[in-house]
Formats: sequence, C-alpha cells, structure tokens
Amino acid sequence: MNQVVAQAALLPKAHRQLENELKFMHLSEFKNTLRQHPDKLLQFALPTGTRIPPHAHITEVARIEKHFIDCGGTVRKESFCRMQIWFADDTAHRISAQKFLKVLDKAAAVLGEEDLVIDFEYEAPFIAQFPAASIAPEEDSLVVQLGIRHTDCLAKGYCLPPTAKSPQNFLIPQLPSLEKAKCC
Repeated sequence: MNQVVAQAALLPKAHRQLENELKFMHLSEFKNTLRQHPDKLLQFALPTGTRIPPHAHITEVARIEKHFIDCGGTVRKESFCRMQIWFADDTAHRISAQKFLKVLDKAAAVLGEEDLVIDFEYEAPFIAQFPAASIAPEEDSLVVQLGIRHTDCLAKGYCLPPTAKSPQNFLIPQLPSLEKAKCC
C-alpha cells in the first residue's frame, strides 16, 4: 500500500479524534505560544499524523474575508487568517518561533486588530486548508497540529426535509424525496 493510500485510510480515525478533542486556534493564542518558546523550531503535523518536512517556509500570511449567502438565503460574513506553507530543496532551512513572530508582525497591518481563527494552506498533494487545532512544545520543536474542517448546510431548518439528518463520518445517508425541499 503506498503512503498516500495509507494516509487516507487513517483519515476517519484522525478526523474523529480531532473533532472530539481539538478546537480551532486563534491568532492571539498562537502568537502567545510562539513568544513563550522563541528558540524552538516549527513543525506542522497533518491530520493523518504525517509531518510536513521541517524545512517548510511560510510564504504568505493573509486576512481572508468571506462574504457569502447560504442556500436558505442568509447573507453571512467571516474573517480568518490563512498562512501558506511551502517547501523547496533548501533542506537546511528551519523557521523558529521568533522568526515566525517577525513574519506575523510584518503582517499586522493586513490582519488588523481582530483575534482571527487561523488556518494553514498546504499542497498535500493538492492545495488544501487546515485549521490550526493546537500548538505544543515537543523536545526542540513547537508542533502545530493541523485539524480538519467540514462542509455543512447552514440552513438545515429551511433546506432539509424534517426527517433528513446530516451525514455522519463521511457517509451520505439515503434521503427521503427532496421534492418539497425549498433550496438547491
């Protein structure tokens, strides 16, 4: 079994563990932990448990503004901080907590004053976004545990028939006739 298939097989178990145990991290909590451990090197752990190579770079820090309408017609807004992880063949490169803080200080004007939820964008092997679930010291490193975000219907009361339930554990249930549904 190749590594990608093996990692995919771990996803449901990792998903349940992360969903039950971890919350999504805010920028203030992340920065406070970096300040407490300025000399530690950053490591990133995917939800499967696989670690991103230690010579990763943070190539972007962005404030993302999402302004959208759900399937029930409610207009919504959310903002978050997204940081892009990338690595090249410079295997001697490492990013310390102190260096990461300097990057975040440079981004302060873009991020604003709000305490944003943070996530990380990484190509694994396709571009995906992972919310930061936790950060903790481990020997000479600070390990950022990346979590999983799920899609959801934000207008269930409007959209779904009364007997329909949300999918559980990536399984799609057989729904009753949707002829009476009011949305998509």
